[in-house]
Formats: sequence, structure tokens, C-alpha cells
Amino acid sequence: MTPNIPLDLCVSRLRDDYLSGSRTPCGVVADILEAQKTHDENPIWIHRVDDSDLMARARSLEAMSQDGLPLYGIPFAVKDNIDVAGLPTTAACPEFSYIAGETAPAVQLLLDAGAILIGKTNLDQFATGLVGVRSPWGACQNAFDASYVSGGSSSGSAVAVSLGLVSFALGTDTAGSGRVPAGFNNLIGLKPTLGRISTRGVVPACQTLDCVSVFALTASDAKAVLDVAGEYDAAHPWSRDIADTPGIPQHGFNFAVPAHRDLEFFGNTEYAAEFEAACARLESMGGQRHAFDYTPFAETAALLYGGPWVAERFHAAQRIAEKQPEDLLPVIRTILEGAKNFTAVDTFDAQYRLETLRHKCAGFWDDFDFMLLPTAPTHPTIAAVEAEPIKRNSELGTYTNFVNFLDLSAVAVPAAMTGTPCLPFGVTMIGPAGGDAALLELADRFHRETGLPLGATTHMLPESSDMPAPVGNTIRIAVCGAHLSGQPLNHQLTERNAKLIADTTTAPIYRLYALNGGPPARPGLIRSGDGAAIGVEVWEMPIESAGSFIGGIPAPLGFGRLQLADGTNVLGFLCEAYAIDDARDITEFGDWRSYLEAGTA
Repeated sequence: MTPNIPLDLCVSRLRDDYLSGSRTPCGVVADILEAQKTHDENPIWIHRVDDSDLMARARSLEAMSQDGLPLYGIPFAVKDNIDVAGLPTTAACPEFSYIAGETAPAVQLLLDAGAILIGKTNLDQFATGLVGVRSPWGACQNAFDASYVSGGSSSGSAVAVSLGLVSFALGTDTAGSGRVPAGFNNLIGLKPTLGRISTRGVVPACQTLDCVSVFALTASDAKAVLDVAGEYDAAHPWSRDIADTPGIPQHGFNFAVPAHRDLEFFGNTEYAAEFEAACARLESMGGQRHAFDYTPFAETAALLYGGPWVAERFHAAQRIAEKQPEDLLPVIRTILEGAKNFTAVDTFDAQYRLETLRHKCAGFWDDFDFMLLPTAPTHPTIAAVEAEPIKRNSELGTYTNFVNFLDLSAVAVPAAMTGTPCLPFGVTMIGPAGGDAALLELADRFHRETGLPLGATTHMLPESSDMPAPVGNTIRIAVCGAHLSGQPLNHQLTERNAKLIADTTTAPIYRLYALNGGPPARPGLIRSGDGAAIGVEVWEMPIESAGSFIGGIPAPLGFGRLQLADGTNVLGFLCEAYAIDDARDITEFGDWRSYLEAGTA
């Protein structure tokens, strides 16, 4: 390795080099150990694996076949609130530290896939912060300018990837900790759907909202990690078996941007200009921009630190907070002590308010493929954060804090380099639960349009992407009436080579009506505040056949986003409200077939 030249640790290129024999795991580990010497003064790590153990791991891999090891020889890091057997877990609090007896499943899956753990990274204490300066180990320096914050709480994980010390890193994300550091260090930051990656073996911040996140140089690298680590954990109550939502079309997609009055950059005019440029880039890629009212999302975000969820953070650090509060950093102690201001009644009031806001926001995905936001509204210096720690940290959560509350998926993606000094600016694509793969594919397309280098290195994206072909070759459609299997119009699906992929139900937010007219008899599905789960079939159809199918659907039926029981959204039949004035409400039957079989049609 040439001194001071950042390593090229892009996963896809490293895989190719291993296959060709031009690089070996031992050689890569040796290069990383040499490169680390350049960054010893930056408190990226809390604990690094011993050099001898790293080389032993690399040698053991070289004795194996690469077959069946999708992450063979890929170096990675984990945030030091995630357990690795035999290593300390500190959550950036020395007095809290313990030696983990078991490895967190998310980490073990990566090791089993052939990855090499380099070490555990610095973070804002107890994952409480978006700045990366709240650690007894010191403020983790931004990969581009040491005087600016790296972003938190997953500071060390992001900086290690950006500087070319690992190929990817695990962080955690409760309020934006997997996205803000990505934006500040020119990385992909995947905040997957809640429960997609197991949080067992993770020191919780807010257990109901926590995610294990992924920092990577490219979207395809993040997808490779998700494919391995995103395995359902039957032993963990917060784990979920998540089905992917349909992909985002390559052309004609609809993206939502807050109305201009709702955009706040705290005086950072360069960020404001680059966000407009990012919107224009998406339009040039075939997207259609739509303004929306950000108010309910902002109100949801305000609940995180302005509501009783701070008590969840207190719960995670309770042993220290109650018996040794002096061992907490003053800013962390101040935040956690806020839990004492809330009663049980306050907690229920906040839950009721959250459910109201969730209901208000739920219909958003009927109209848009994804939401585009700045990853952060501005980028403060370390000095500015130390002068006003609470205020500056709160500003950085402007566009992040609502995402986990609303059970959404999100991918932060580099957008531009801006300002003097030249610092990264990033945007975040947000979609419904299960949208992780779809957003990563779109992020890959967007990232390629920017022409940016990878992280703080000089290396560029691989010329070709190993992401799946742009989703849009097929489309998923939910049917609830005459197009069901065995019903008179089912042939309109089968003759277009559609395939049945699921027999399921909607979320409990719809009512079913038997419409007048026919033949054939048809139902109408209406979204309702007092709805129920309605039986549907989900079919997958080639995209080239969808136009003629959708175009042949007569009024009052139409197509919109339909929410399924697992929280994912697909296109589905919906009915215009006027048509139910003289229709029979048959919701009690649960599905169209049960209504027909009852003989009351």
C-alpha cells in the first residue's frame, strides 16, 4: 500500500480481487493495520481486535473456500453498544463496561459469512446524541475536517468506513444515528425497517424504536450486508420477518418534498441550494416532485425528546443513572434526568398523541413512492456544539426523529460536496416498512449520478452495479374481488403472466362494500378509520402488462397504495367514495369469497 492513500475496500471490488488472487485477506488486514497508524489521534475506536487475532482470522479464511461465504474477507466494525463475545461493551461509559458472553446475532451472521471484525467504535454515550462529541474517549473527528462534528451517535462507525479502515460498519439508529453520520462523512447509511436486523445483544437506547443500521461506501455494499444480517431472529421479541415492498419504478416515480415553508436549514444557504439540486437530479432521473405538509411529521419528531420516551433512555442506563450519576457525562445526565418530569398518565397521553399522528401520516404512502429530505439541515463545528450542546444536537434531528416512530425505512445517500471547507451534503430517501431494498436500489441510481468519490477516499463507484436490475420489471397488485383465484376476471391476471405470491389480508383500516351493477358482481374497498382486515391476494405481474390491465378497470374502481397486514404497501383496487352511497357494507364477512359463499349476494 502507498502511504497515506486510503484503501479501496468497496465490497464488490474486494470480492473480485479475492477471486482473481490479486489481494488476500492477510494482505488486506496488513494494509488496514498500516493505514490505522495515520489516524491514531482520531478516537475512532474504543476497542480494536488484537493484531495477532486479526491475522489469525485472515489466515483461517485463506484456508477456506470462498464458496458459501458472501462476505469472505470483508473487514468491518461495530458500534460499541453491540455485543461481541469476549470483548468489552461500554456504550461509551467506562463504569458501565462489561465483557460480553455472547455475540449479537447481527454480528455473528456477518462473521459466519466470512467477514473480519476489526474492532468496536466510539459513540455518543448510551447512543444519546447526533453529534459524535459525547464520549469519554473524545470527540470523533469528521473524516473531511477535524473541526466539524462527525455526527452521532454512531460516530466511529461512520468515520472508520469513510477513511477506508473498514468496508462497512454497524451502527444503531433510534433518532437518526445511522443517517446523520452518513451524511456528514459522504456515505450510504441504511436505517432498515424496525426489526429487520435483530437488536438482541444491543444495549438499548429506546428499545421500542432501536434499529441496527449499516454504514457502507455504496448502496450495493449495504444491500450485501442486509442480505446477511437481516435474518429473522425467532429468539428475540422485537425481531420481525419483513417482506420487501415493490420496487420504485425506474421512470415516472413520485417523490414528496416538504413545502418550501417547512424547510429549515438554520441559515445554511449552501445546504438549501444543494437540496434543491438533489430534487432536480431526481426529476432528471424520471421522477415527479410533489410538495407536502411536513407538519404532522415534525410533530411526531418532537415527541422523541419532548415526550416520555426519554424514560426509555433512562431505563437502559438505569444502573448508572441511579447509583453513579456522576459517572455520566453532564449532558447525558441532564437528558436522562428529564425522565423524572413525566408520569404514567403523561406516557399514555403521549402514546395517544402518537397514534393520532400515525393515523394522520398513514395515507401518505398512497400517493408517493418515497419522501426526500435533507439528511441534516446544517453541519456545525465541534466548538459550536460544545457551546450549545442541546440546541445544536436538536437541530440535527430536524429531519430524522420521526422515522422510527412511524415504522419507516430510510437510506441516507451522498448528494454533493459543498462549502469552504469542502464538506459532504447528503439527502435521505424514506419509504414505508419493508422498503429497504427498494430504497437502496434507488439510492444506487442516485449515487451514480453525483460523480462523488467513496467516503473520504479518492476511489469511485464501480463502473457497473451489482444491485438487482432496477425494480420495475414486475409490479405487485392486490386484488379483493372478481380478480381473485377462481373468480370470473382472474383470467385478466393469468393471461398477462401474473403469478400469485401471497394470500393475505389488509391492515385493519378498510371497509368492504358490495357494489351495485355487474355482471360480474364486484366489491369496493374504502379506507376507513373504523375499518377491519380484509382478505386479498397479491399478484406479481410483468410491468409491460400492467398498463393494459390497469387501463381496463372501470369506474368507480381505481388503483392506489394498499397497506397490508405486515405494514407493507402494494398497488391495489380502491373504490371512489361516492359509489358506496347505495352499496352494502359487507366488512363483517372479512373477504369477498365469504360474502359470496354466504349466499346473500
